[in-house]
Amino acid sequence: MLMDWHRLLSAKRFGLPSESEFTCMRTPFHKDHDRIIFSSSFRRLERKTQVHPLRDNDHIHSRLTHSLEVSCVGRSLGAQVGEMLAERLPNHVSPADLGAIVQAACLAHDIGNPPFGHTGEDAIRHWFRDNKNKAFLQGLSIEQIRDFQTFEGNAQGLRVLTQLECHRFDGGMRLTFATLGAFLKYPWHSGYQDPRKGEKFGVYQSDLPLLHQISEELGLIPKGEDRYCRHPLVYLMEAADDICYAIIDLEDGVEMNLLEYQEVESLLMDLIGGDVPRSYLDTDEGDPARRRLAILRGKAIDLMVNEVANVFVRHESDILQGKLTADLISLSSPKVANCIASAKAIAKHKIFKDPKKALIEIGAYTTLGSLLVTFLTAVDEVLSGDAVSYKSLRILELIGRHAPKPDWPKYQAYLRVVDYISGMTDSYAVELAQAIRGLKL
Repeated sequence: MLMDWHRLLSAKRFGLPSESEFTCMRTPFHKDHDRIIFSSSFRRLERKTQVHPLRDNDHIHSRLTHSLEVSCVGRSLGAQVGEMLAERLPNHVSPADLGAIVQAACLAHDIGNPPFGHTGEDAIRHWFRDNKNKAFLQGLSIEQIRDFQTFEGNAQGLRVLTQLECHRFDGGMRLTFATLGAFLKYPWHSGYQDPRKGEKFGVYQSDLPLLHQISEELGLIPKGEDRYCRHPLVYLMEAADDICYAIIDLEDGVEMNLLEYQEVESLLMDLIGGDVPRSYLDTDEGDPARRRLAILRGKAIDLMVNEVANVFVRHESDILQGKLTADLISLSSPKVANCIASAKAIAKHKIFKDPKKALIEIGAYTTLGSLLVTFLTAVDEVLSGDAVSYKSLRILELIGRHAPKPDWPKYQAYLRVVDYISGMTDSYAVELAQAIRGLKL
């Protein structure tokens, strides 16, 4: 069985019955990019942690600046692959369109992340796993409980794109199916992952009908019940994220004095070899480290984009058959693969263990735990059918007109709370938690 590029690049919009129209100025895929850029969910990424908790240093990456940079690399990857596969693409899809699809998917790849980045994900999971909170989960099915106990930003992101943003619960942003496919990194539910092994999933139980609809429109190959192979362009989005995550983390590490400049310079020089940019040779130790690193980073990313694009084309057949299990970086030349692996190892041992970062992350657990207790307690009061306290009424008013109603299933009501909390910025989550505890008015 072979996936077909004509179906994979569907310009039909999720939530709308007709095909999107192509114009010479803005194709449907370029419009996807703009819809994401102008969304409030994307804008809030500016105040969400990337790796380092938000600081006064404007040069440290937020979740938004990271997403913008990933989208640039993704656009280059998509357009380059599009040029190499031009003869096999539908007539109405240009290489630039392929770049726009990957770019849009990259823009949205972290849009479902909660406050405090991956620490926030972990905090929500562990709150639901904590024995003292098990009473909240009574009455839910095993599958529904698993969704909360393995909370996943990727699955939350699908809800943002298809339900929560713009046309609320009526198609969401109404993106093209091609962009949604390129975004859907893990087209399976939580039953197919093992969090102990770092495995992830991309769809909650409640959203399985959406998974089937997207997969059927794109012709994704079934891999089991409620599980499908990845859209080919996911591999490019994933590679763009890996490239930026690895390299940019090191830049932030130097900026925060957690890494020595020479350590990062040596790593990038090993990849670049003798092809050092002239502009870098014209600098010296008197120039700011960030300026010198930016030159090397640009050259390194250019080399990686060329390599990854070639790897994708070499493995196109396996990808279209849904057989490729490795990521494109691991299949790249030893120079590229080792550079990314070494960068991640340095970040893990020297950046992620920063004591200041750890203290703020501990606070994230307290903040999100406090919010979950407060909102879910209010929901339970509403669902009980008894009189609801004034405090709980006021709490649920924060969610707005889509707050849980007395006749809702518990799972649906809890999802709505998680939707609200995960959409918060770091600063708003802290302020609201403090206000609830009476620590701030």
